[in-house]
Amino acid sequence: MASVRLSEIRKAFRDTQILHGVSLDIADGEFLTLVGPSGCGKSTLLRVIAGLEQQDTGEVAIGERMLPKRAG
Repeated sequence: MASVRLSEIRKAFRDTQILHGVSLDIADGEFLTLVGPSGCGKSTLLRVIAGLEQQDTGEVAIGERMLPKRAG
């Protein structure tokens, strides 16, 4: 397992802002639950962490590895 660090993650689809500067530190071995209403960005955040979506701005680190940001 590894720690996860999110810093000012922003993600938009066309003109709709989905993630508005999410910052979060999850320690190695820590258990986290994301809750919220439908459409609030839970799945999008998990897809960014998994590397299935690229964030528009901000940084994602898993352990010592930084995930790439969107070019341009």
